[in-house]
Amino acid sequence: MTKIEHKFKHGEHEITLETNRVAKQADASVLVYCGDTVVMANICAAKTQKPDIDFFPLTVNYQEKYYASGKIPGGFFKREARPTERETLICRLVDRPVRPLFHKNFKNETQIMLTVLSYDGVVDPDIIAMYATSAALAISGLPVQGVLGAARVGYIEDKIVINPSIQELENSSLDLVVAGTDEGVLMVESEAKELPEETMLEAVNTGHAFYQEFISNVKEFATKTEIKPFAVPELPEFYEGLQKDISAKISEDIRGAYSLTDKQERSQKLEAIRTSILEEIEDDQKLAAISIIKNIEKDVVRGDIIKSKKRIDGRKLDEVRSITCELDILPRAHGSSLFTRGETQALVVATLGTGDDEQMIDSLDPMSKQHFMLHYNFPPYSVGEVGRAGFTSRREIGHGKLAWRAVNPMLPSKTDFPYTLRVVSEITESNGSSSMASVCGTSLSLMAAGVPIKKHIGGIAMGLIKEGDDFVVLSDILGDEDHLGDMDFKVAGTVDGITSLQMDIKITSITKEIMQIALNQAAGGRKHILGIMQEAISETRSKFSKHAPQIETVIVPKDKIREVIGSGGKVIRNMVEVSGAKIEVSDEGEVKIASNNADSLNMAKQMVMDIIAEPEIGKIYNGKVVKIVEFGAFVNFLGAKDGLLHVSQISKERVANVSDVLSEGQEVKVKVLDVDRSGKVKLSMKEVTE
Repeated sequence: MTKIEHKFKHGEHEITLETNRVAKQADASVLVYCGDTVVMANICAAKTQKPDIDFFPLTVNYQEKYYASGKIPGGFFKREARPTERETLICRLVDRPVRPLFHKNFKNETQIMLTVLSYDGVVDPDIIAMYATSAALAISGLPVQGVLGAARVGYIEDKIVINPSIQELENSSLDLVVAGTDEGVLMVESEAKELPEETMLEAVNTGHAFYQEFISNVKEFATKTEIKPFAVPELPEFYEGLQKDISAKISEDIRGAYSLTDKQERSQKLEAIRTSILEEIEDDQKLAAISIIKNIEKDVVRGDIIKSKKRIDGRKLDEVRSITCELDILPRAHGSSLFTRGETQALVVATLGTGDDEQMIDSLDPMSKQHFMLHYNFPPYSVGEVGRAGFTSRREIGHGKLAWRAVNPMLPSKTDFPYTLRVVSEITESNGSSSMASVCGTSLSLMAAGVPIKKHIGGIAMGLIKEGDDFVVLSDILGDEDHLGDMDFKVAGTVDGITSLQMDIKITSITKEIMQIALNQAAGGRKHILGIMQEAISETRSKFSKHAPQIETVIVPKDKIREVIGSGGKVIRNMVEVSGAKIEVSDEGEVKIASNNADSLNMAKQMVMDIIAEPEIGKIYNGKVVKIVEFGAFVNFLGAKDGLLHVSQISKERVANVSDVLSEGQEVKVKVLDVDRSGKVKLSMKEVTE
């Protein structure tokens, strides 16, 4: 069989889509070439639906093979194992815009596997993986509505830049990924440096316009292949009658349940309604009945919000729930906060560490270190359920990274603040937007810990209900409004601009008008939240917790680094042992000394200063006799420096035998008489007594 390929120019890059050469037993297999970066997408779907499935079982797997950049994996087994955080995040990046494309009746188990086969260090494979997914879906025959496009957008020197290279992104104040169809945007993920709403909207719209060309080329590629379409299950004959019967029985009861403002009470009432109906339904109709009940709930809630402009808990469309901010609730933590917004609550803890605590990042790029970590935990008790514990889900990793992106632009540089930071957000209650609660709690806990963040960062989640041409945008959405709505739109930032924007659309697309309204409404809500946070703590504390490590930095000349470390690390180990402090020395001569005890810190600092200090002629030092010889003694008097104390300089009286006056280990006071060109020092005890 002859391979099929399609080449085209896309921005600054030439893209090649190829199929019919590799993995021909998959339902669809596509290789995408961009520069020397190559990503393979393979899609397989079950030919029939499993029984008792009322959801779409889609799995996206993304893996970066280390051979792609000529590397061997680290670790004991020397092979790719569990997904890294980056791989998990890219799985989510692909899954989010792909899922809403599938026909609502298609519930066959489907798997998309993405493999990075080659990586040139210039083109990030995450966008190429989305290209590969789009092309594979287009030729798979799976029932998808539209072709997926994607683009990365940067903002460099006040200009929008499309698909910037990895190197260009280092100087960009925006890293935004947008994906969607020719109709509109389905997904946005971004990190920004306090950019205004107008710039963010322009970036999204520019990215959407740019990938239209890619979509056209994928459609052309698909015409070159033979596509075998999958069958989409039709609704059973009894469905319409069953729908009318169930709707007549429970619509008003569901409306009454959704009038209950307490989440647990509302959940119990809804569960009782569902159970009462399902008990009356024949076994072969129960799966359809479950789907019908969900649709009735959706129609009742959405219809009431559109008509009355009144929400489940009675709030106005742009109203934010009540907020409380508490600090220092954990006595031993370096910084802690409890952020509560309605029935969503985050206990957020900040911990300060040293360079030893940095996270090593092993990937296709060269090994790097991460000095800011943010971990998000969502235990089952936060929603009043019993569930599995001890496993970090993809959702937890994704929500933690969203909060990380929101806070990271406001952190001080590592040079200005040489601490490693770890923040943990424990979600103790959840009813809508726990990730944005994590952003707010992180900002509070960092200020409480004494981390000099530039200003508070807050976040808010927006929702959308759209029926035909009518729509409403909701501020600070509840969990049910997220579940039953058409959009999850999260915006985080400061009073001056956006630091992170994430959007997921559950319908085919949204208009620019809706995005504009959502951004403006989010800005008002965000500033309201930031005002409450400002009342709790208005600026970073000037003092650290007594339990936090103190770090001081000493810059030593490069030619002195060897003296500070010593042969085989002997000197630095001795300083650590004697002082009890942590000491790190960089190749550039930056010595970081850390301890949570001031005396230990000062002792270690003085020891370093003594090593790098030059002896001053005429100055008196405390010293210790380290060796006795026939013509005098060698005295260690300044760090690792030794000087010669000649027998004639020991005492005003004549000394016949040095060992009669001095002994090794004896502490003495000595005066520097001279330092010759080679650095040899002459000392005197006699002149000290004089």
